[in-house]
Amino acid sequence: MNLKSTLVALILLVGLSSQVSAQQFRVLVLSKTAGFRHQSIPEGVAAVKKLGQEQGFGVYVTEDAGQFTDENLAKYDVVVLLSTTGTIFDEAQKAAFQKFVQSGKGVVGIHSATDTEYEWPWYNKMIGAYFLTHPRQQTLRLEVKDKNHPATWHLPDNWLWYDELYEFRDINPDIKVLINADESTYEPAKGNGPNHPMAWYHEFDGGRVFYTALGHVESAWKNEAFLQHVHGGIWYAAKGKLPK
Repeated sequence: MNLKSTLVALILLVGLSSQVSAQQFRVLVLSKTAGFRHQSIPEGVAAVKKLGQEQGFGVYVTEDAGQFTDENLAKYDVVVLLSTTGTIFDEAQKAAFQKFVQSGKGVVGIHSATDTEYEWPWYNKMIGAYFLTHPRQQTLRLEVKDKNHPATWHLPDNWLWYDELYEFRDINPDIKVLINADESTYEPAKGNGPNHPMAWYHEFDGGRVFYTALGHVESAWKNEAFLQHVHGGIWYAAKGKLPK
């Protein structure tokens, strides 16, 4: 290698090292589906990548659950389950995911992350609920119940929103609800009643979990309020910092 090539290589290496050191934390986005596949997944992936670029955290994207090994997950601070569906993990991958959470790391579930792993009780408790059904896409009033969280700091008390509105079963009573659906403002399918969570967080099995049911429609991923909502959830999952 001549001197010029050596200098170019060193410059590239220094630039890469600076970029890595500037990352606040590292996020692994999994968008694998074994059931329904949402059309908004590409928009979601692109939006999370852009958030990482703008907000200074690393984003790595995969459709391969084989990435869920002890060695590989140790590289990351947060796993984002972006509209996953169905049974997507084998037993070894499940064990690695549990160890990841138990080591104090974070998980973010988006939309159909609750339509995932129905035969895995640990997952149900971790993600916070299972999907039950949904009505047609509609506009509703979202009631922001807790604004003391980075995912909701910026939101109004009453947030008018259009989306595919999930209803849930097997809701973990330990979740801390951030946003509630006002069922009087739209036509539910079966409904969850006055306590209809649409976004929540909790500490679970040593780690931190944030979930939002929003994000079905492609347009959501161009909405600044929603993107801040997702960013706040990722930041909480990575850092665990809430105002005292």
